[in-house]
Amino acid sequence: MNQLRAAAARGLRRSSGRAAPPAGRSRQGASPRGAPAPPPACHLFSDPAEIQALRGNLLAWYDKCKRDLPWRTLAATEPDADRRAYAVWVSEIMLQQTQVATVIDYYNRWMQKWPTLQALAQASLEVSVAGAGSSPCPCGSSSNTRLCLLEQEVNELWAGLGYYSRGKRLQEAARKVVSELAGRMPRTAEDLQKLLPGVGRYTAGAIASISYGQATGVVDGNVIRVLCRLRCIGADSSSPAVIDRLWDMANALVDQSRPGDFNQALMELGATVCVPKAPLCGECPVKQHCQAQRRKLFGKPAPVPDVEDCDVGGCPLCPPATEPWDSSLGVTNFPRKAAKKQPRAARTATCVLERRGCHGAPEYLIVQRPSSGLLAGLWEFPSLPLAEGLQEEKQKEALADHLQAWTGWPVAAKGLQFIGEVIHIFSHIHQTYVVYSLPLDGDVTLDPALSPSRWVTEEEFHASAVSTAMKKVL
Repeated sequence: MNQLRAAAARGLRRSSGRAAPPAGRSRQGASPRGAPAPPPACHLFSDPAEIQALRGNLLAWYDKCKRDLPWRTLAATEPDADRRAYAVWVSEIMLQQTQVATVIDYYNRWMQKWPTLQALAQASLEVSVAGAGSSPCPCGSSSNTRLCLLEQEVNELWAGLGYYSRGKRLQEAARKVVSELAGRMPRTAEDLQKLLPGVGRYTAGAIASISYGQATGVVDGNVIRVLCRLRCIGADSSSPAVIDRLWDMANALVDQSRPGDFNQALMELGATVCVPKAPLCGECPVKQHCQAQRRKLFGKPAPVPDVEDCDVGGCPLCPPATEPWDSSLGVTNFPRKAAKKQPRAARTATCVLERRGCHGAPEYLIVQRPSSGLLAGLWEFPSLPLAEGLQEEKQKEALADHLQAWTGWPVAAKGLQFIGEVIHIFSHIHQTYVVYSLPLDGDVTLDPALSPSRWVTEEEFHASAVSTAMKKVL
């Protein structure tokens, strides 16, 4: 029988001696003209018994081994659906591009300050930076100016988490829920994604499944890794076609009675067991369902006698022929990603303007960044992006002109003291700050037409919404 099947496979692979299917029709198992070919069965979960077993094994492991995390406690104990969804929502936004260990303290502080949607949306928009209502400092400090700063509060609490626009969008969406949706969160993944700014497909699925019990899957980085290994998906896992397949798989696998727990279990597995390097395959509760683990144990299958096996060639989910299975990597052959772009290099001139405050303590001028783009809304020392290859003297002249626009009086380039360079790596930018210092003897009247600015003490600086890079600069 095996010989017959092998002969049939060889026959199907021959191009000669076979008539093409009539126009507008396709042979069995192939896609219609112009449609993407369906993946071979080995990449799918099509056996109901296997799906049921995988669900049971994964959930039993999760019940026993899950980490104790504050948002999980709130999701499991909060009876009010809107408060439960808010608690999950905040955690999911914070966890984007950020490790769990880093998020926990930020999450606890956030939920203590704004425990509900209403608390976040209705928080006072006027926050006195220091001593509201007191008379201005004799030295002219503007630190007592009342600022429209709920956004400032959000940025200050968010400082250090990175990707600061996340906090701003969360704040905007909370206001929308209160003002336009009568304080009631959308109840489905589709409506969450459609109605709330900053909520994408993954976040919507997580909120809907964990908070409302909607049987919808989720796909994040951890889930991508787990699914790619379970089904030997070796095509570029960041490509839209592969992502779509993974979403289909996640929706097919999700447990109907415990969707939130199942999704969290899948993510927990990727975070603690099926990790990128040195995965703990021996501890995996679903290893018997893992195609990558089978390959690791038994080696790459011989040329397969079944015509549907993806090793025949042309499978949209297998590794490219130029990147075959590497037996030394085992399950970490999966997932495959496109080559990561190197971060671009950028140089910025930054000046620390310093003066003596009314009590003799040094004060520093900080200015607010634009409300969009990199580090949106954060505060920094006056800074100027530098053109590539600009010589030091030209750098100082450009920075002096920039500072003159802020201060309104001439700034001599020779008065700028070069301090050194600070390197900070963003996800996509290798940033070098060329740091200068400029001590001032008297007061400076700042142009109100420019971005918001203020003088702060060192203590106030660290309490402000400043980036990690600016803390390095100081």
